[in-house]
Amino acid sequence: MFKENNEDLLTFGGHLEVLRRMLFRIIGVAGTLAIVIFCFKDITWRLLLAPSECSFATYKWIENVVSAFGFDFQFEEFSVDLIATDLSSQFMTHITTSVYLGLLGASPYILFELFRFVSPALYENEKKYSVQVVVIVYILFILGVLMSYYVLFPISFRFLGTYSVAEKIHSSITLDSYISTFTTLTLLMGVVFQLPVIAFALTKLGFVSSEMLSKYRKHSFLIIMLVAAVITPPDLMTLILVTIPLYLLYEVSIRIAKWVEK
Repeated sequence: MFKENNEDLLTFGGHLEVLRRMLFRIIGVAGTLAIVIFCFKDITWRLLLAPSECSFATYKWIENVVSAFGFDFQFEEFSVDLIATDLSSQFMTHITTSVYLGLLGASPYILFELFRFVSPALYENEKKYSVQVVVIVYILFILGVLMSYYVLFPISFRFLGTYSVAEKIHSSITLDSYISTFTTLTLLMGVVFQLPVIAFALTKLGFVSSEMLSKYRKHSFLIIMLVAAVITPPDLMTLILVTIPLYLLYEVSIRIAKWVEK
């Protein structure tokens, strides 16, 4: 029996071989998606550049919500020029953006491969919790990405792109700057939305408790507002739109901590 169990165990070199195959599969899937995204250039860039338009869905939604309360409100039309300053910048940006979107699209498969790699070392009950955590992590990350795409990035772009210190100075945003800001805010919100998962892990490890999180609720709200103020333009509407979901995530974290403690 002992011999048979040993035969099921992989050596260090065997683990490296399994890891190598896993990485090749991930690269293959992400690379294939990146190539597909690269080929469908028109659709990809129509979606990527949509938040830079004054007719973007978010502005229409805000106008409809404000109008529902009896106020006549409309955003002023704006136009920001996007330029490419280097000969190869558009082509290279197209490639790097396709790779980023390919990795984003392949993220469910990447999480699946990572789980399959570590699952042999887990007990059955740990596997059950791990599947749930992986699914929740992915859902929260996608919600953060959507939050950035529909709220944070378009409003930030509108404010920063149209801000001017003098009338004779006009802004022309480089394509590199646009995509860099887009990807940074997207990843940032995806990570920030992992707050409930972080609370789950810290409660499991005994570093925090539901009582502690509830006790410092007011302090946490101020910190959340400060974080929202840092990552958003100095605009009250944007601050509110970002603060509310982040604070709701904190409240969810308290409920999760109470559930873990049971």
